[in-house]
Amino acid sequence: MRILGIETSCDDTGAAIYDSAKGLIVHRLASQVDLHRQYGGVVPELAARDHIRTLMPLVDNILHSSENEGKKMDAVAYTAGPGLSGALLVGASVGKSLAYSWRIPAVAVHHMEGHLLAPMLEENPPPFPFIALLVSGGHTLLVDVEKEGCYQILGQSLDDAAGEAFDKTAKLLGLGYPGGPAISRIAQNGDPDRFHFPRPMVNRPGLDFSFSGLKTHVRTTAHALQPEGNLDDQTISDIALGFELAVVDTLGIKCSRALKQTGRKRLIIAGGVGANRRLRDHLRRITADIGAEAFYPRPEFCTDNGAMIAYAGYVRWKMMKSEKPETSMNQKQASFDVKPRWSLEDIQQGVDCQR
Repeated sequence: MRILGIETSCDDTGAAIYDSAKGLIVHRLASQVDLHRQYGGVVPELAARDHIRTLMPLVDNILHSSENEGKKMDAVAYTAGPGLSGALLVGASVGKSLAYSWRIPAVAVHHMEGHLLAPMLEENPPPFPFIALLVSGGHTLLVDVEKEGCYQILGQSLDDAAGEAFDKTAKLLGLGYPGGPAISRIAQNGDPDRFHFPRPMVNRPGLDFSFSGLKTHVRTTAHALQPEGNLDDQTISDIALGFELAVVDTLGIKCSRALKQTGRKRLIIAGGVGANRRLRDHLRRITADIGAEAFYPRPEFCTDNGAMIAYAGYVRWKMMKSEKPETSMNQKQASFDVKPRWSLEDIQQGVDCQR
């Protein structure tokens, strides 16, 4: 079973081929960071237009790559949501069109399920069940994962996700876009004792997140130090470190709480913020202290990519087999839809879950 995966949910154009017998065959990524950097964040219309320009050459590249050996695809998986509607439509239309013309199944994939399953691409994948911390640009989720397709959301961001808070704080400090790597880089020179920012929602029960107040606290602190915004380099580094430590500590407290409440012994961390080295080290220590284990995808599979969509598409295809997925050129196969807002729990239909 060989699947082409297409990812266009936001500002990265990804394409990959996954083989059920050989694993990941090839993957390519075209980033739009340089395009959006001048605006300090993603511009949806520009993102969609760049996907149009980039996607088909990228797909053609991997199909004719030496790694693929000229083999045909058995299915096409594409990100159907959540994400930017215009960007999603590009991937959905291309994915569905290719499947239609090749007379093979088209598999709609939930973007966050792709992140959740990304660690399965590693040599040492985590066995089920486990807790998943999904920290991407637009989402922060804690999910109890019983098995493939069985997901219970334990907690989620009520306002800004962690990735959004990184981007907005970096913009406030004049560090540019994307914010996560910029803050992590300059925080290396920070003084950990100068600023202690609040750890939001850790002193109340539950596993939800809120980073909007933390972002506001950083802005208030910066303004109090220098109303005109001309902070010196050391102060910027100190604030960046204080902010990063607050986010990392908050995520760690919530993950530890989730593991203890559910009794799970494995934690996976995925999504763009999951590439943060300080977060990885902190969660590795926390899980070890309570007798659990942490798993991560490699950094290149933390950010949006086609490999995770190809693999998630394979998982979805296996679930669809008993339902006889559409392979004929009929109206259902030719039509497509995207879901800019889409709960991870909504994709459990037809899966036998214990809960």
